[in-house]
Amino acid sequence: MKKCLSPTRRQMLQLSGAAIVAASTPLSAKMALAAPKGPRHGLSVFGDLKYGPDFTHFEYVNPEAPKGGAFSFQAPYWYFNQNVQTYNTFNSFILKGDAPPRMELCFDTLMVRAYDEPDAVYGLVAETVEVSEDGNRFTFNLRPEARFHDGSKLTAEDVAFSIMLLKADGHPLLSQPLGVLKDAEVLGEHQVAFQFDGTQARSFPLAVAADYPIFSKRYYTAYDFKQSTLTPPLSSGPYKVGRHAVGRYVEYHKVENYWANDLPVTKGQLNFSTIRLEFFRERQVAFEAFKKGDVLYREEFSSKNWATEYNFPAVEDGRVVRRDFPDGRPSGAQGWFFNTRREKFKDPRVREALGYAFDFEWSNENLFYGLYKRTKSFFENSDMKAEGLPSAAELELLEPFRDQVPETVFGEPITPPVSDGSGFDRKLLRRASQLLKEAGYERDGPQLIGPDGKPFEVEFINNTTAFERITNPLLKNLERLGIKANLRIVDPAQYQARLNDYDFDIASRRYSLAPTLSDTIRELWGSKAAATPGTYNTAGISSPVVDALIDKAIAAQSREEMNTAASALDRVLRSGFYWIPQWYKNVHNVSLWDVYGFPEETPRYFFPVEELWWIDQEKAQKLGKGG
Repeated sequence: MKKCLSPTRRQMLQLSGAAIVAASTPLSAKMALAAPKGPRHGLSVFGDLKYGPDFTHFEYVNPEAPKGGAFSFQAPYWYFNQNVQTYNTFNSFILKGDAPPRMELCFDTLMVRAYDEPDAVYGLVAETVEVSEDGNRFTFNLRPEARFHDGSKLTAEDVAFSIMLLKADGHPLLSQPLGVLKDAEVLGEHQVAFQFDGTQARSFPLAVAADYPIFSKRYYTAYDFKQSTLTPPLSSGPYKVGRHAVGRYVEYHKVENYWANDLPVTKGQLNFSTIRLEFFRERQVAFEAFKKGDVLYREEFSSKNWATEYNFPAVEDGRVVRRDFPDGRPSGAQGWFFNTRREKFKDPRVREALGYAFDFEWSNENLFYGLYKRTKSFFENSDMKAEGLPSAAELELLEPFRDQVPETVFGEPITPPVSDGSGFDRKLLRRASQLLKEAGYERDGPQLIGPDGKPFEVEFINNTTAFERITNPLLKNLERLGIKANLRIVDPAQYQARLNDYDFDIASRRYSLAPTLSDTIRELWGSKAAATPGTYNTAGISSPVVDALIDKAIAAQSREEMNTAASALDRVLRSGFYWIPQWYKNVHNVSLWDVYGFPEETPRYFFPVEELWWIDQEKAQKLGKGG
């Protein structure tokens, strides 16, 4: 299964409503951004900022972090056209070509995100921002000291040029959402205004401010932005492209006279003189390079590797250390999703029955080495997850739909069954057989025959053989129920095509969510998306109750209201048995050569070690690495 990443700095574009042109958002949903009036040093969807105008640094940084040294790693996440295996261009913001990860470190933005807040952004190039009463016009007042690396001024002309250039020719994840931007107006050398058309998701203006790079108008008037090139571009960020060898490595060198070095939003960050990205085509080759010390940091995504492979000499003698860092981001929903567009999956009792065949407890012990937790919610690892009996506020939202949803919605939320860990829990399989019988299925020898008189057959699809060892035990239990089940591995292109056309029975997917919900969730669970090819509504969920609760969540006037609506929505979704929930972990499994220092507290909503860590010179000298 393709690994889907949790929300990160640039990815917030996709998860805050920017990946899909937003449907019309009620005006009331935007009003939180419209108050208070006057220039503001920061923005958040609900107006709640942790840091005041006079803050000196973010709490999760070490303001006295030493500068210098090198950070060496293989990127654990990437954006747009970036490729972790190789690269052939330094233009990271178009569809064409393969760019190296972290090119975004070379470009400034109007504002930057605070990683310990759900959606707050604070001024970088923009010292302050003013929002119109209707929430559709954002006026940015720029810092006059902002500069490109050649010393030229960064002005409102550059900002307006950049946003319109990305709207016309940028990567689709950047250009398509900008359909809601009517104009970028230069009001003065250091003042620019963005006018939106009123249909933007409430968080999208924040994404534009914090995630869209600023280019030099003069540079890209002379050079064609649409072309791939290995000529490093003129930029303005804290780093610029340094030494590189295509297919092997690229170094980003710290700009010593970076104009924003002393701002509160950069204090204690961007500490390394060199950030070096290593490229490998094979996972095992990358791991061997780490073992030898050619790579100094590694985030491990294989539970098998984490449990069994870290027994080499550098670990045993303490030169390499392993740490678990907390991951407070919403884990989203990962599971096997039923295609309810197909007749065989229309009865929720059938879907519930198939869920009893997955023995998570056995899989976690024997396949995952106990490293995972069972996913229960569509909003796992977040304050939006439904727990316990519905609150009074949830009941207020749910009561109007009492005759349209199962009675279970008004009790404890539906949770996956807990097995005896044997891999063959007879009690759970008996319950599954009972549900199937209630749905009209009968055994005929080894086969289960459906109400249509045909044998019950299901096919799982995936794009990697790595999932075979996980799916096969589930298939075996389905066969014990009389269901003919198989796993089909297809190439990534065919896999995506079949998902786009809804040409499957059951497919593995993971959906990551931002801490602040937006119109994007219509693409996940909305009725319109269920009938539109290529959307993320894999299960084909089409429910007026779900649609109504999505509207409530998006239109919420406070985070508390949003969490309440999301919890009510979670109860309804879970009662539909649209999936067999899989697993998650709320930690980053990290191994590193012991040459780095890092803050005591990990920010809840992002884990950008290359931005927040620093070199410990004493340790680096002792090991002869990273200094």
